[in-house]
Amino acid sequence: MKTETFSYLPPMTRSQIERQVAYILEQGWMPVVEYTDRIDPAQTYWHWWRLPLFRSPAVEDVMAALDACRQQHPDAFIQISAFDHKRQGQTQSFVVYRPE
Repeated sequence: MKTETFSYLPPMTRSQIERQVAYILEQGWMPVVEYTDRIDPAQTYWHWWRLPLFRSPAVEDVMAALDACRQQHPDAFIQISAFDHKRQGQTQSFVVYRPE
């Protein structure tokens, strides 16, 4: 199932994910790691993996949260979302891991 713009491309490499995270941080947005057990058009609820990463974290901090989520939920879909506190809304969201 296609979920967003990047889902039409081949899976992202770790380096590509890190570049997207760097872009999020450069914009001053707050990244959050989210996961769900299944993607279904009727059920689009994503769980937060901990709270959003406030306080301008480094790329490594976001990747560590992503790795921890993946380790805890190996059979889940995992995405990174970004929120802009100035506009009070979500600015970016993309799936980074899909279960086999």
